[in-house]
Amino acid sequence: MLNRRRPSCGVLLIALISVGGCATTGERSDGASAAAIAFTDALRRGDAREACSLLAPRTRMELAESEKAPCGQAMTKQHLPADGRVKETDVYGRQAMVTLTDDTLFLARFSSGWRVIAAGCLPRPGQPYQCQVKGE
Repeated sequence: MLNRRRPSCGVLLIALISVGGCATTGERSDGASAAAIAFTDALRRGDAREACSLLAPRTRMELAESEKAPCGQAMTKQHLPADGRVKETDVYGRQAMVTLTDDTLFLARFSSGWRVIAAGCLPRPGQPYQCQVKGE
């Protein structure tokens, strides 16, 4: 049996710092915040299919594989926080961290727009964030 090691969200933080982008910081911040709000709004409405459409492809695939169910069914099992109030958005190039009232989301900018690469993330002092939903 293969032992697949999943990268921690610390890898995501390193990626946040190292990537550049073309749009202004304000435009990128607004876009990332809007995507985070859309994701949490979909969760609040119980629209798992819409929430899945806002995940990055690898995150969507990893969620489905880990739950051995289609993404929509797997998403409903996660019980992620669904508070869409943004406290802070930090953007570094094509990566972003959006801190909500009761969750932290990591996002990446794809050609199709901002997508959630990790959700249900909690800070751990001196360690990388622990994320409930994440892609490799």
